[in-house]
Amino acid sequence: MSRFVIITAVREFESRVRQAIAGALAGDLQTLPPEVLHLGPNAILQQVTGGQPDVLILGPGVRPDDAIALAAIFDLQHPDISVILTAPATQDMMLGAMRAGIRDVISAEIELDELRIILERACSAAESRRRGQHPGSEGENNRGRVIAVMSPKGGVGKTTVATNLAIGLGRIDPMSVVLLDLDLQFGDVATGLQLEPEHCITEAVHGAAAQDSMVLKAFLTVHPAGIYALCAPRSPAESDYINAEHVTRLINQLAAEFRYVVVDTAPGLGEHCLATLELATDGVWICGMDVPSVRGLHKCFSVLNELQLLPRNRHTVLNFADRKSGLSVRDVEATLGVPIDVVVPRSRSLPLSTNRGIPILQGTTKDSAYRGLQKLVDRFNPALVPAAQRQIHRRAVVA
Repeated sequence: MSRFVIITAVREFESRVRQAIAGALAGDLQTLPPEVLHLGPNAILQQVTGGQPDVLILGPGVRPDDAIALAAIFDLQHPDISVILTAPATQDMMLGAMRAGIRDVISAEIELDELRIILERACSAAESRRRGQHPGSEGENNRGRVIAVMSPKGGVGKTTVATNLAIGLGRIDPMSVVLLDLDLQFGDVATGLQLEPEHCITEAVHGAAAQDSMVLKAFLTVHPAGIYALCAPRSPAESDYINAEHVTRLINQLAAEFRYVVVDTAPGLGEHCLATLELATDGVWICGMDVPSVRGLHKCFSVLNELQLLPRNRHTVLNFADRKSGLSVRDVEATLGVPIDVVVPRSRSLPLSTNRGIPILQGTTKDSAYRGLQKLVDRFNPALVPAAQRQIHRRAVVA
């Protein structure tokens, strides 16, 4: 059971934290007065009943300098406890908090939904760090799956699949999914999720965010469905300031913090896409039901196979499937030389949901396209798919 400790004398903020925890997060809350800050971490923990907490909240009424000094000691002596600071998010404050190992800096007037998300993330981080301290834990298991959603050609519904995949994974593991828009010139993740981001990827790969994951989180946009998004630059010209090295570092940062990193790439095989493939654990390949799209994907597989850049797990999605197109699923498989894993039929509901900015897996309509996309999500659900079935396909389809 997660436990929360808050150090504050402001009862209104304490009540806000209790509301965020109640009914949503497992665990109880204990409040300590600000005077305990001068006792040190071990003395503070001795006053906590019911075992070591997962999250320590330094609330309003605590001097920021004293809070940062205490957090720095906690980071050294008890790194498995997530510390959250309530203070104005100035540049100096964020820098001091980053150096002290504070996980989040929040406002005293933070909305309940946002506070609940931050507390959930803090609990998950504490659990991950605690698992990492045990000799039997495997470091690779603590790293998230990097899912590259790709297509050599545009117009095949790649962003629609990526946004729905992220929403579906968010239902499996809330607050543990981040969607990265790597179509740096014309990315549409913000539109597909009806978001108005304050920050974008350009800011996230430069400055303090590139060095510390806590600062990076300040540039992520929270979606109501319980996922995070890092959206594309506001101007296509900004893509010139992002190179493959930036992409590699960014994905590594996100994979260390999230269980699922869904990357919506640009069409083709540019340097950013290749950098993503070098780190991807899974490749979701989108193919339309037309000859140019099928041939393009076949060439793409051939090139990546020569470069040895095919992720170990492959998921091939046939989008806009329609019997009236003149092609069958068997025809597509014969040309690609690999099986089709997921078929998403052509649907009126899917473009409507995209235009509304509400992914179909988030809505109430459950037509054939919904079922197809849900099948893709299920391939990443560890409760449904045995590990042996998540390995790369080894059979080819012969015409």
